[in-house]
Amino acid sequence: MFEEEFYERLIQLRLEKGVSARDMSLSLGQSEAYINRIENRKMMPSMTVFFYICEYFGITPGEFFMADPAPSKSSLDAIKKLQTLDSDKYEHILAVINDL
Repeated sequence: MFEEEFYERLIQLRLEKGVSARDMSLSLGQSEAYINRIENRKMMPSMTVFFYICEYFGITPGEFFMADPAPSKSSLDAIKKLQTLDSDKYEHILAVINDL
C-alpha cells in the first residue's frame, strides 16, 4: 500500500510542477529514464535520492507524505477575497457553501 501511494504522489507532484519525467531525472543528476522507472513501479529511489526529490519539489519529506496537501492557489485567492467582504456578504457566502 505504501509503495502505491508513493508512486502516485510522485506523479502528482511532477505533473503539478509541469516537468517531464526525463527532465526531472536529469535535474536530479540521474539517467534520463530514472523517474520513469520509479513511476512505472520498477524501482524505488534510495533515501538520498528521495531527499533530493523533496528538495526538487521544495517540500519536506513529511510534506511528501501528507494526505492533505497545501491549499491550491485558487483556494488561497478565494480565501483572500472572502476576507475583503463586508460581514453581510461574508455570511451570505458561508450560507451558500453550507448548503452545498
